[in-house]
Amino acid sequence: MKTVRLTTAQALVRFLAHQYSERDGQEQRLIPGVWGIFGHGNVAGIGQALLQAATTGEADLPYYLARNEQGMVHASVAYAKMRDRLAAFACTASTGPGSTNMITGAALATTNRLPVLLLPSDMFATRAADPVLQQLEDTRGGDVTVNDAFRAVSKYFDRVSRPEQLIPAALAAMRVLTDPVETGAVTLALPQDVQAEAYDWPAEFFRRRVWHVGRPVPEPAAVERAARLLRSAQRPLIVAGGGAVYSGAETALRAFAEATGIPVADTHAGKG
Repeated sequence: MKTVRLTTAQALVRFLAHQYSERDGQEQRLIPGVWGIFGHGNVAGIGQALLQAATTGEADLPYYLARNEQGMVHASVAYAKMRDRLAAFACTASTGPGSTNMITGAALATTNRLPVLLLPSDMFATRAADPVLQQLEDTRGGDVTVNDAFRAVSKYFDRVSRPEQLIPAALAAMRVLTDPVETGAVTLALPQDVQAEAYDWPAEFFRRRVWHVGRPVPEPAAVERAARLLRSAQRPLIVAGGGAVYSGAETALRAFAEATGIPVADTHAGKG
């Protein structure tokens, strides 16, 4: 089996650069770039990997400078919304308060089912340097860090404590990001020593992958039940949510409303 020796961060950058989404035969980059603020925890890992990728051209994953961690997540969520959830940015931040600043943005993304990939730096997996500057952890449990706060606001959470764990974690992250039902904030907590740890990666991990974004067909029986409710309703009202926008159903919705005369209201997500 052919392998490529890279650090965990370099492998993640190369992996993300080869991910695509597809719907109705149209493909686009799933992860078009990375927002980040660098400091202890990610500057020698993700930061080095992004710089090397930009300098050598070995991976096409642009970096965008951010000034506030919460702000960059909100910007990423807005981008995913405007792209109908077919593309999502990644966001990286330093260990401790830098990473926890992303939690509010994660909650927004998950509540509204909008994809964003969060890469918070975590404490040393080896715990050789413990504690470090601005490290936050639960003193009652050595395996709990402040990044565990992301669990409650993420649709998928994993901590990559060994390089080889990145392979299943990254694949699961892409699956959730591209699932219209399950999508939201996806968090991969990355210990700062693991980010810079070298490993012999299978070349297959870096192949071009295209993730199909489904357009599920409604169950006929469910459609019939809805039709019966509409026929019997005295004042029917259609409440259109974000799904009508993200699935490109605006034209069909307009045609249905004009044909039936049923008024349409929208949710906050349905405003587009």
